[in-house]
Amino acid sequence: MTKKPELRVLYLQTFPLYGSGSGTYARYLAREINKLPRCRALVLCPEYRNLRTIPIRRFRMPFQVVFAGRPEWKTAKRFRDLTNEELAILQKAYVDQTVTAVREFKPTIIHVHHGFPFSWAARFVEATYNIPYIVTIHGSELPVAASDRRYRDLTMDALRNARRIIPNSHYTKEWTLKIFGDEFRSKMRVIPGGVDIQKFKKASPVILRSLDKTYNLTGKKVVLFAGRLTSFKGVDYLVRAAKKIPAEIVILGEGSEMPKLQKIAADQRITNVHFIGHLGSKISLLVAFYSRADVFVAPSVWDEPLGLVILEAMACETPVVVTRKGGIPLAVKQGRNGLFIRAKRVKDIVEKVNYLLEHDEKRMKMGKTARKIAVERFNWEKIARQFYNLYERYVPINLKNSKIAQATKT
Repeated sequence: MTKKPELRVLYLQTFPLYGSGSGTYARYLAREINKLPRCRALVLCPEYRNLRTIPIRRFRMPFQVVFAGRPEWKTAKRFRDLTNEELAILQKAYVDQTVTAVREFKPTIIHVHHGFPFSWAARFVEATYNIPYIVTIHGSELPVAASDRRYRDLTMDALRNARRIIPNSHYTKEWTLKIFGDEFRSKMRVIPGGVDIQKFKKASPVILRSLDKTYNLTGKKVVLFAGRLTSFKGVDYLVRAAKKIPAEIVILGEGSEMPKLQKIAADQRITNVHFIGHLGSKISLLVAFYSRADVFVAPSVWDEPLGLVILEAMACETPVVVTRKGGIPLAVKQGRNGLFIRAKRVKDIVEKVNYLLEHDEKRMKMGKTARKIAVERFNWEKIARQFYNLYERYVPINLKNSKIAQATKT
């Protein structure tokens, strides 16, 4: 029997692998693919950390640039503010370093995270080296494409030549089609992000007691938010609701809204809101906070593509109170693992959070269901297998005789 050829996947990620939903998505997917028999993964991204579970090739950016904002990149430029000259410099860096990675790693398929800008480099590689690629749309890139035709026009050709386009939710799919056109519908298949159910699970009583002691939470109810502090997240409504919630409101994250949120708390003399800051790669501490929380609140005022922090909280057996925005309903079922609130409604946050705080048995049951949904529907092992099947569909059967193998020798 002919030995099955090795599948080599090159992942192209615009941002570091910690500090954002797309980074987390890329990190876990590459890790799971790398575990499969006869599979190898390499991630090209601007990541300075060394990860044991996945090989990383560091992408050296001419300058840091973001769609909206990142806690680790406080002085980054924004894509929509780039001059044409800056965009040209950036595009050259993406193409040059992708080509170098292709020549050295010799991938059989390329998986691009975000609709742009790495898709432009993948398109060049496909045209010159004949290596197929797919593109995952995370959603954070879409407002930029909608408002700046440079990114829309440059990305159209890349999407037309992608083998598949993978939105992370049905909402992200429709949003993408609205911006780029219905011609791409037949290429789309929704595959959501997932959660590491082995790492994100209820922390032990010993860990929780230590957390209580460190943060003075012993004997208190805890309401948690985790994420970037931007206006889209609606955290100001949670802070305003805090006065009428008999619990400690813990805010994990940093961002442009931090001064505004701190001012609201100071002006209104709100004493039960605590700003912990960005935890970075301190996953064990994040898991402890998720596990300690009685309720997780995500009061987004924009259409979240999915919200991986919601999945992480669910995996730690914490019920969620969320707005019915974007892709969130994909994971949250009213009354089973969480409750929905209307966006920008302080009164609604107070009502739903206090209901859960007052009904311990109901809250704990919802937490157990939340974990069950995370395990059954958002397990990274299952999601990675979906991608593996997708990769195999677009890779030539006989790699040794394919144009890919010949092209990467030159």
